[in-house]
Amino acid sequence: MARTIWDSSVGKKTVMAVSGVIMLLYLVVHAFGNLKIFFGPGDFNHYAHWLRTLGEPFVHYGWTLWLIRVVLIVAVVAHAVSAYQLSRRDIRARPSRYAHSRRRASYATRTMRWGGIILALFIVWHILDLTTGHVHTGGFQEGHPYENVVDTFSTWYGNVIYIVAMLAVGLHVRHGFWSAAQTLGVGSRTRDRALKASADVLALLLTAGFIAVPVGVMTGVVS
Repeated sequence: MARTIWDSSVGKKTVMAVSGVIMLLYLVVHAFGNLKIFFGPGDFNHYAHWLRTLGEPFVHYGWTLWLIRVVLIVAVVAHAVSAYQLSRRDIRARPSRYAHSRRRASYATRTMRWGGIILALFIVWHILDLTTGHVHTGGFQEGHPYENVVDTFSTWYGNVIYIVAMLAVGLHVRHGFWSAAQTLGVGSRTRDRALKASADVLALLLTAGFIAVPVGVMTGVVS
């Protein structure tokens, strides 16, 4: 049964929609938590420590955070695999040649495709920079996320990588929110305008919230 659902285009689109909603919820919480950096190192580092104590003493230190990470990894992989397979299926379904030359993908489709690649590369860099410290410059300090964030955004390339990725997040959310609503049956003629407006506002708020951090460091508000 599960195999049959997965093999269908509807099944893959549903997997994309559900995994997308999971990642969107994470982004909202993550963006909100990031803004704590404007309250100083004490509040931000305390927040980062609190994330690792979620569920104590029922679960051990850090286990809840790792559970969240595992769910996110599964969501990202499921989203990427279903997107790739749907893209390949769409290409195979088209005629091999067109009578007239034309673009084979809409602007939104191309944006989602390249945006997804940018975000996949960014996730790897972001983890190696601020979670493991392998590509972090300026001296990675375990247990001091505030100082590590300031270090990263004190470099021009750290800002460029992050801001470009967050712009991609905004575009991805804007189109993905709308697509997920249609797939999950939320969309309708009477709700279309509201859903599009919600997608625009959500994408704008998330992008602004994430970009506020490197801008805060660059302007000296966060130091």
